[in-house]
Amino acid sequence: MAESKRRRDDDDAADERRDDEIVDDAADKHADEPGTRDGVATRSNDKTKVDSGRVGFFGRIARFFREVVGELRKVIWPTRNELLTYTTVVIVFVAVVLTIVAALDFAFAKGVLYVFGNSS
Repeated sequence: MAESKRRRDDDDAADERRDDEIVDDAADKHADEPGTRDGVATRSNDKTKVDSGRVGFFGRIARFFREVVGELRKVIWPTRNELLTYTTVVIVFVAVVLTIVAALDFAFAKGVLYVFGNSS
């Protein structure tokens, strides 16, 4: 279990290094182009250019779902025993809080009836 987590941490670190390299490459590529400032691309005011890289509505939805699936693959899912333990802890905690709230409700109701009297 610990070995698989360690392997995933190493993969994440490699992904971050690749992302940094991509950003550096993109900054170097656009450093001498008009509409850039210190290697950082800025939005051009030229409205005559047509952006051929625009993606339609359904393309954006498809990209969203691809990114969701990619993020879900990065999740370290709990084992069955961990899941049962977490579920048990939550149920016990909710039962304890429910008992405390019910006891306070009962006590306040009795207190209000004592102070203001019982009409029945």
